[in-house]
Parts: sequence; C-alpha cells; structure tokens
Amino acid sequence: MRVTLIVNPNASRVSEERVRAIERCLDVVETLLTERRGHATELAAAAEGDAVFAFGGDGLVNEVLNGLPSGKALGVVAGGYTNVFARAVGVPRDPASAKRPRRISLGRVNGRRFAFAAGIGVDSDAVRELDTVKRGRAGRRPGDLQYAWVVARRLLRGYEPRLELDGLGRAALLFVSNDAVFSYAGRLPLRFSPRARFELGLDVTAPERADCATALRLAARLAAGRGLAGAPGVLAAHDVDRVVVRCDVPLPLQADGEDLGDTEEVVFEAERDAVDVLV
Repeated sequence: MRVTLIVNPNASRVSEERVRAIERCLDVVETLLTERRGHATELAAAAEGDAVFAFGGDGLVNEVLNGLPSGKALGVVAGGYTNVFARAVGVPRDPASAKRPRRISLGRVNGRRFAFAAGIGVDSDAVRELDTVKRGRAGRRPGDLQYAWVVARRLLRGYEPRLELDGLGRAALLFVSNDAVFSYAGRLPLRFSPRARFELGLDVTAPERADCATALRLAARLAAGRGLAGAPGVLAAHDVDRVVVRCDVPLPLQADGEDLGDTEEVVFEAERDAVDVLV
C-alpha cells in the first residue's frame, strides 16, 4: 500500500525525527507539510497514495477527511495534544501495524465532515476563547486544565434556552456525537452519548437548561460514565440521520474541536459507511 503522509509541522508532538521514522516504516510515496488552515484538505484531495496518513492532531484529521478521495483509506499518527479521534477509534501507536480497515460513518455539519463530535454552547465557546483567540496570540494550544476552567466558568454563569431542535424541543446546549467518546479530560473519556458508535448514525444530547445546579448534576453523571442521555431535563436522540437546529442569535459552532464560526441554522447529518480507517 502506497502512502501519502500529510504532516502538521506545528502540532505539539510532531518532530522531523518522527517524520523520518514514519517514512521509514511505511511505503511513503510523498510527504506533504501543511502551511495554513485548510491546506490539508487540498493536499488530501490531490494525494497520490492509496492511503492518506495524517500526522498531527484532531484538526488535521478533520481537514484530511474533508479532502479524502473516495476509495482511499485514512491512517492516523497521533501528533496533537489530546488526539480524541485516534484514541477513540483505536489506531495503534506504531503506524506500521495499522493494516486492518475499520469502516466507520462520519458526521456532517452544514456539509462539512466531522469525525467524532460537534456542538453549540459551552464546548464551542471554549474552543472560540482558547483555540481561536488565545492560541492565535500565544502560538500554542492551551492545556486541558485551561479548557476545564473555561468550561466551568461558563457553566457557572449559566446558559438560557436559545436553541430549537426540530422534533425535539428547546435547549440551552447541544452536543452531537459520532461515537461514545465526545472528548477527553486527561485520561478520562467524556461519554455524552454512551450508545453512540462510529458504525451508526449520530447521537444527540441537549440539556434544556444549563445553570449551576444542572451543571453539577450532569458532571457527576459524566464522571460516573453514565453520560447525559437519559438524564432528566436532557433532550436526546440515538442513531439518527439528520438533526436541524435553529439558534435565537448567531452562536459559535465547533466540529472536532475546530471553530467553524457563528451560525444561526445548522443541519447535522450522518454519512453512513463513509470511510475506512486503518487500525
């Protein structure tokens, strides 16, 4: 199998030595370095290899998926800080042993693919504040403790219902999962929708309100591994193909931890049986 290797040279765990080591253990026909946001999508679309390996974080994987030609497999070498997708889907640490294809579904948000999660609310607000604004200034990704602090601070302020989910009702926050793991807090997996699977459609959880008491109650469920689905005051749907959301005012939207800007109407769709991931 001939491999195109796409690398984010600015990812936290990427080095020239690791790139050379990956080239030696895989049949790499070309190594391509990203130069700007969105570049990996263009590089993946023109990839010469039979498979495209993404060496970087979740943002790089997201971009590669959005350019990956039909019929080409995706390989992932975890090179970011949290690497949610690589950990959740089960890619091995040694890229040379990633040979078995795992067929998975993907999500789409207003036509853009995402691998594991998307949302409107506290998660997208945290991404906006830390990744878009502070990371843009400092040039490096904030750590998990900073994310936890921003999320806690915003939840303590509370969120009023401001979203309308067609067929479900009104909510304050929205979490869309393509797998049970929505994110990680250090080693702790955060499973908002424990029944979600990469091989199924999308799962949705949407707390109707988000005040301090609700946040503490739901945080206890997450810590216990019970998720948000099934909790009182949480709208939920399992294995769905389409969810339409309307916002009272323009709100930040995130997918796979990437800030997609402000939105007033969002269509989430399941792209079933979409791509082979080498595990």
